[in-house]
Amino acid sequence: MKIYVPRDSAAKALGADDIAAAIRAEADRRGLEIDLIRTGTRGMIWLEPLVEIDRGEGREGFGPVAPGDAPALLDGTLPGLGRVEEIPFFARQTRLTFARCGVTDPLSLVDYEALGGLAGLRRALGMSAEAIVDEIKLSGLRGRGGAGFPTGIKWDTVRLAKSARKYIVCNADEGDSGTFADRMIIEGDPFCLIEGMAIAGLGTGATKGFVYLRSEYPDAIAVMEEAIEIARAAGVLGADVLGSGKGFDMEVRVGAGAYVCGEETSLLNSLEGKRGVVRAKPPLPALEGAFGQPTVVNNVLSLATVPVIFEKGAGFYAGFGLGRSKGTMPIQIAGNVKYGGLYETAFGMPLGELVNDIAGGTASGRPVKAVQVGGPLGAYFAPEQFDTRFSYEEFDGAGGLIGHAGIVVFDETVDMLKMARFAMEFCAVESCGKCTPCRIGAVRGVETIDRIAQGDADAVPLLTDLCETMKEGSLCALGGFTPYPVMSALTLFPDDFATAKEAAE
Repeated sequence: MKIYVPRDSAAKALGADDIAAAIRAEADRRGLEIDLIRTGTRGMIWLEPLVEIDRGEGREGFGPVAPGDAPALLDGTLPGLGRVEEIPFFARQTRLTFARCGVTDPLSLVDYEALGGLAGLRRALGMSAEAIVDEIKLSGLRGRGGAGFPTGIKWDTVRLAKSARKYIVCNADEGDSGTFADRMIIEGDPFCLIEGMAIAGLGTGATKGFVYLRSEYPDAIAVMEEAIEIARAAGVLGADVLGSGKGFDMEVRVGAGAYVCGEETSLLNSLEGKRGVVRAKPPLPALEGAFGQPTVVNNVLSLATVPVIFEKGAGFYAGFGLGRSKGTMPIQIAGNVKYGGLYETAFGMPLGELVNDIAGGTASGRPVKAVQVGGPLGAYFAPEQFDTRFSYEEFDGAGGLIGHAGIVVFDETVDMLKMARFAMEFCAVESCGKCTPCRIGAVRGVETIDRIAQGDADAVPLLTDLCETMKEGSLCALGGFTPYPVMSALTLFPDDFATAKEAAE
């Protein structure tokens, strides 16, 4: 009997370790031989801790499970969920990046290879650097952590740069509210990220990689470091990658908790041991990045998607999506929802389908009032915009951005003036202080919204003007994107701002 219990942070926070211990203790008490396997999470957080049992006829799910359920679980009398792959939330997904997450022991290289792992790297080892980059270009892969810049163009810039030393930097500083996909992939399938970074190194001429992980993710740090050691011992990393004579190695660097270090140049400063402040561009990191050398800086999801592109081919991956938004996107559903978790699907699904159908609407049962997409700097969307399809171009046309694809749902009780104030306050607290529009503008933004809350109608055009200045004049996206939530709240929910004025009067 094989029993699968997640070791993912979300599952552990809900008691997965206690459940694993209870199952082991009950099996020992009965003298029952079991194979207890700790996996990543399947991503259906409302069912965690989710336990799966394979008695030889496939894996059946049970959840949420409590330690006291261990006897019934082993007896076969605990009501189950059926095959996990047939649960509607899971069955409708197109899992490419997250195909192995929650399925295997994340630190078993044997399990990884059994489910297609390293096939992409082996293929890439037989290709030229130019052909590797061309494959990424043909796939249409774009950055999964920001504005959706084409990954192939960034790689090609580094490939063509003249330098004896180049780097691959993975941005795992996952700081956006409502996001957890980076953590999930690192804790559930770290070899996928290692393989993607090695392929990136082969394509660009880089021989060293760094995973910049946030200090708030201790489990992810531990898993990533152990996975790197295992990969190095197996010859996947090192001076002779899989016996090819080509070298690539990597290490983990831990950040100190600054949100602004999610911005690539601030991240590079922190990686080098400097204060995490934004650098002016040019020069671009692709030409002068880590330690002054040409550097690819990609998000976890971008790099973790590379192996499936090389395993199945660029055409296969590009066959999913909508327009120039190719492939799939792991969407993180959070906030006031019935079914929160990770949902990987091809670009193109309407926002309303994600919120009302996939997420099941609000957990409170009240009507949805607003959905924020793209983290604390993302725009709010109202229900009348729910026909907007999930793609870079469609969201840009609607005045929003996908960012890291976290969506946070709010019901009718939310006060959008307070949410606008929070965005400005967040920017003021997290600003690196390098540029005036962000450093001063956010503080003045809080003051201006407070004036509106006190009934000063003249402050509304001042807020609009301030947001325009921040958007156009800030050095990086922290100050430049803060106007998105502020202005979308003001534009779509004017009654909340008017109510504040009326209450003051």
